[in-house]
Amino acid sequence: MRRALTVFHALGLVLMVFSIAYLVPIAASYIYDDGALIDFLMAMAWTFFVGLFMWLLTRKYKGELSIRHGYLLVVGMWTAMPVVATLPMLLMLPELSFTDAYFEAMSAVTTTGATVLTGLDALPPAINVWRHEMEWLGGLGIIVLAVAILPLLGIGGRQLFKAEMPGPMKDAALTPRIADTARNLWVVYAVMTVICALSLKWAGMGWLDAVCHAFSTMGLGGFSTHDASIGYFNSPLIEFVMVVFMLVAAVNFASHFLAWHGKTLKVYLYDKEAQATLGLILVSCFGIASFLWWNDIYSEFSTALRYATFNVVSIGASSGFASTDYGQWPIFAPLWMLFVGCIAASSGSTGGGIKMIRTMVLFKQAGREFVKLLHPAVVDPMKIGGRVVTNNIVFSVLGFIFLYFMTIATLTFVLLISGMDFISAFSAVLACVNNFGPGLGAVGPASTYAVLSDFQTWVCTFAMLVGRLEIFTVLILFTPHFWRR
Repeated sequence: MRRALTVFHALGLVLMVFSIAYLVPIAASYIYDDGALIDFLMAMAWTFFVGLFMWLLTRKYKGELSIRHGYLLVVGMWTAMPVVATLPMLLMLPELSFTDAYFEAMSAVTTTGATVLTGLDALPPAINVWRHEMEWLGGLGIIVLAVAILPLLGIGGRQLFKAEMPGPMKDAALTPRIADTARNLWVVYAVMTVICALSLKWAGMGWLDAVCHAFSTMGLGGFSTHDASIGYFNSPLIEFVMVVFMLVAAVNFASHFLAWHGKTLKVYLYDKEAQATLGLILVSCFGIASFLWWNDIYSEFSTALRYATFNVVSIGASSGFASTDYGQWPIFAPLWMLFVGCIAASSGSTGGGIKMIRTMVLFKQAGREFVKLLHPAVVDPMKIGGRVVTNNIVFSVLGFIFLYFMTIATLTFVLLISGMDFISAFSAVLACVNNFGPGLGAVGPASTYAVLSDFQTWVCTFAMLVGRLEIFTVLILFTPHFWRR
């Protein structure tokens, strides 16, 4: 009970810190005079005072968190943040139900980019800024932000960091102290976001669009300020800038930090995961472009390459922007894009999905099995990038992959029972679990998730949460072992 109250205490602190995020849309509302200022001030006050009440109520239970309660706090934060984030949307958009508002907020903080909103071009600027800022905060992980701040408030953060960060980032300490690690990652992330915003402004966007799309590009979120997404701008230069920064965001931010800190690009030569990520995505761009040109979807190869590159990179990096309705392409192309989106993003990036490092581990494990069939007594340690991968990691990856496919299959069947067609149900679950937003069919790039029933919306909301927290973190709460002493 005491530990549970410690979790409650920490959650109150996080909500108070999260209330600071409202300052950005408040500033936008003041600048553009869009009538949302009072609503955002009220939402900020509610969030702060709810967090303050929780903190005061449990102030006697301040303490270090165990790994078990770290998981509980991570899930608690990722479910509580969207609740308070719905407040300005519910106040400004009275026609929006809580179900849809929570879906939109969850989609933002998990950087999924699936939306239930239409008429984005006419939304108050502050609402659009808020949606995109949430994607930016969720990109590297609002938990990492909390890790950088909570130690200053007396709560250790290593358990949170290990519970939220995927793959090798769990054990790779860039600095001796975990708070310093988190702060350094955020510095790199913030600097890249500023550069992205300035680049988009230079490429032709207005300041509002540039800032919003920089938030969602670096967070690999996929939200846009326009219903037509990036197709609204019809600008090859804007698309090129976004492609570059989406590829940057799809690479492990630990590599970016080490390259910046060491002032050398040699770091990327040793990052085998980054090479595999970029290689798969770029080869897919040329492959899909050739396929589209061969099938006369575009008469010029250069045009096919333009549209294939942007949309393949967007889905492959698990972003979710669209420059055209790729749902109308021959089915091979969008299905291959969804497949790449499941595996391509690097661990420690802002992308979702299985992560390339796990794909590499599985590939090498399959090779080891072939060797063992021919030479049963051979000792064949797995190595990636010159480093030995222990069997414990291999077993962990195998367990993750099993739960990953079982989660997708189970949730797809749930949506099928609710009345959805197979393509829409399967692609919606795939898009939500892997956090790349648009699916196919009823939830394709030319549509929104507003077509779903409330039940289907909650299923997809759960899928986004499970996918963003990499399955184990959420599902472990449903095991009897977690609740035993």
